[in-house]
Amino acid sequence: MDWGSLQKVLGGVNKHSTSIGKIWLTVLFIFRVMILVVAAERVWGDEQSDFVCNTLQPGCKNVCYDHFFPISHIRLWALQLIFVSTPALLVAMHIAHRRHEKKRQLTSSEKVDIEELNKQKFHIQGPLWWTYTCSIFFRIIFEAVFMYVFYVMYDGYQMPRLLKCSAWPCPNTVDCFVSRPTEKTMFTIFMLSVSGICMLLNVAEMCYLVIKFCMKRKYEAGVPKGTFFFHSCPATRLSRERGSAEGLSLVGSILTFEKDFYQISGPPSMAYFKNLC
Repeated sequence: MDWGSLQKVLGGVNKHSTSIGKIWLTVLFIFRVMILVVAAERVWGDEQSDFVCNTLQPGCKNVCYDHFFPISHIRLWALQLIFVSTPALLVAMHIAHRRHEKKRQLTSSEKVDIEELNKQKFHIQGPLWWTYTCSIFFRIIFEAVFMYVFYVMYDGYQMPRLLKCSAWPCPNTVDCFVSRPTEKTMFTIFMLSVSGICMLLNVAEMCYLVIKFCMKRKYEAGVPKGTFFFHSCPATRLSRERGSAEGLSLVGSILTFEKDFYQISGPPSMAYFKNLC
């Protein structure tokens, strides 16, 4: 599996995500992908070769191993990482589509810096908010489903030392022994704990996005109609972001006009603010 390609894709999405999303990606690659690649294969490398049963019946050992471990822990964790990372590809495709549409909207007379456009950060709002939130929701679902499947498939999170098997073609109930059960139990608990931390980070990020969205809607609903163009005016944004003297002067004229015009003739026309901004 090429984990580098996955990191490159998720790294591109990470540029547009929240601070909690950046923490989630760090935990994902440091404590899950790297641990899985570096340590897990060494711990589970001898899982079938060192699985010993006290019988010489041909095929009994393989049948018992398949009965207790239908899928390897490593492969199940790798499958979990793939499913958990897949929703982020939806965000990547959405951002790529937005960037492509923006390139098409630019006229041929405008000077377009393609490299600067590719580095541009898209804010999580509008349709991108829904795509990003849905991706987090599916990540939470996949994490929870795989933790449940892991518990059901292996009958708990603890690796047993002794397994009793009576499956055919074993002549009777035989005793089978797992290699390094304590080390595997500790490793399993660590991986599941990190999975739980990732799930909590996803829940926290979703709550953050929902609360921010609700506060923004509440703020927009409470803003007077006469001040709509004041808050959306480029001069206002310029004065807030860069402290431009020209922008501050223009904003002052807007506020003075609003104050005087409201008292004399009621709300000003939208055409005035469009021309002013």
